[in-house]
Amino acid sequence: MWALGRAELTLLGRNRGVVFTALAVPLLLPVSVRPAMDQLDLKKQGLTIGTTLLTAAIGFSFLFAVYTSLVNTYVARREELVLKRLRTGELSDTEILTGTALPALVIGLAQALVVCAGCAALLHIGAPKAPYLILPGLVAGYLVSAALAALTASFTRTVESGQVTAMPLMFLSMVGSGITIPTEVMPDKLATVCDLLPLSPAIRLVRGGWTGQLSTGEALGALATALAWIFLAVFAVQRRFRWEPRR
Repeated sequence: MWALGRAELTLLGRNRGVVFTALAVPLLLPVSVRPAMDQLDLKKQGLTIGTTLLTAAIGFSFLFAVYTSLVNTYVARREELVLKRLRTGELSDTEILTGTALPALVIGLAQALVVCAGCAALLHIGAPKAPYLILPGLVAGYLVSAALAALTASFTRTVESGQVTAMPLMFLSMVGSGITIPTEVMPDKLATVCDLLPLSPAIRLVRGGWTGQLSTGEALGALATALAWIFLAVFAVQRRFRWEPRR
């Protein structure tokens, strides 16, 4: 599995477009949405521009460093019959999918650490007030993103069409999961619905880790929702993932 991960990392490094999307986009997009954040009453909810930009950057890392890049990777390997050949070896299905996802997951986690350190230093947001919530939030976000990428790849015909099939979850998460617009500033009923989206629990945990405003009950609820999404996504992948080319 580790050998498969190293091979995927080598292939990833040869695709400059994917590397740029995975590394640069999550860092650039939060800057582009800052003017919209300036229009929100963040102080009323105990938020700052710094914490909002930090969670936005991590949210974009979920979507671009892991989700969209893995959709393309899974589809490309399936259509090239790589996944089918790997199934004839010693690796189990879970190990094949996990090994393929390892480079994206490692890049995403490393990117999150860099973003946290950079925002703490440059935006003066200080140390996290509940750091024990950040790691579960990151792990949950990246696991959900990877599992949903495999599920999206199951009904994606080509690498090119992967840019289209990934869009619904991307836009829904950007708008509703608190990435560009914190759920704390949304109307209560809308926020309650948005908190049930796949990436919302991870974003809540990461933001709550920095602000310290997440109660024990809210943190447990977010963890339970994240675990439910991970379980559902993995179950769906086990039932629906396609190992044969879609021709």
